[in-house]
Amino acid sequence: MQDALAHTTSHTSRSAPSGNAPAFRGIWLPLVTPFTRNGTQAPVDHAALRKLVAHYRHSGIAGFVICGTTGEAAALDDAEQRAVLETVLAHADGLPVIAGLAGNHLGHTLARLDTFNTLPLAGVLAPAPYYIRPSQAGLVDWFRTLADRSAAPLVLYDIPYRTGATLTLDTLLTLAGHANIRGIKDCGGNAHATQALIADGRLSVLAGEDHQLLPTLAMGGQGAIIASSHCRPAHFAALYRAVQSQQLEVARVLFHAVMPVVKLLFAEPNPGPLKAWLAREGLLEDVLRAPMTSASPALTQQLVDAVAAIDAAFDAASSHGASVTNAGGVAKAADAEASENAA
Repeated sequence: MQDALAHTTSHTSRSAPSGNAPAFRGIWLPLVTPFTRNGTQAPVDHAALRKLVAHYRHSGIAGFVICGTTGEAAALDDAEQRAVLETVLAHADGLPVIAGLAGNHLGHTLARLDTFNTLPLAGVLAPAPYYIRPSQAGLVDWFRTLADRSAAPLVLYDIPYRTGATLTLDTLLTLAGHANIRGIKDCGGNAHATQALIADGRLSVLAGEDHQLLPTLAMGGQGAIIASSHCRPAHFAALYRAVQSQQLEVARVLFHAVMPVVKLLFAEPNPGPLKAWLAREGLLEDVLRAPMTSASPALTQQLVDAVAAIDAAFDAASSHGASVTNAGGVAKAADAEASENAA
């Protein structure tokens, strides 16, 4: 079982879909945007960004999501977002890249989409227009307009607690009929809608809430876009492969093992805790742009300890041949392979 899981590819999203088959699968990493401190300024640290891409591109993830919420896109101007996308695309080694596209001014949003259309993107992740709370008909028109204009497939980002706009199930099913709307990052908090979209089968349903990863996959969802996959991404990739291979006990062991880290990552506003942990790993500086703030030292240490506990548990399981060896061995082997490939 260990060998079967370890060698199952997670890069299934690279191939173009046929017919109406879901286009996006696996664990997608919503990459942070590293900044560096320069006096009172915090410019994008492109050297650290290249380092991050190299660190994660062979870790088992299906692709990158750039300039999303975790990437502090709201703090980046249009030129900075374009530059970040270009850096990631240049160093992703063929791994697919989805670009985040948020806004509530249609003309401005379409103009930004036109610049994205010149890039080799695998998809565009678009939330509802925030703050203005349009009708369902207005939401359908918004997403159809974006999908008609986009060169890459559109992935809906359903996150009403950030946008103030709820996408009803009827609206989502209507949008699923558009040929260029191919997926959804599901943060809607409606289990019925999640199940119905999975059963409908026209959209790739990707868990957007980290704690919903296993339930979404177990119901038949195609993957996830989750910030916690920055921490030991091979564990998350192994969990995905375990569900695909019907090894649910392996998936449960991995899921319960990573949940303490997931909880800590969101104990303070994202991506503060995540950046603090990545800084401890030597991958970037712990710098965020206002109004975001760094995580507290106490939480940062808790995160470091929680990740160390995961590593220790899997090391012990592998060395003692316990029943969790299949999970621990898969994740440990995948992590080792990822580190070797990154080097």
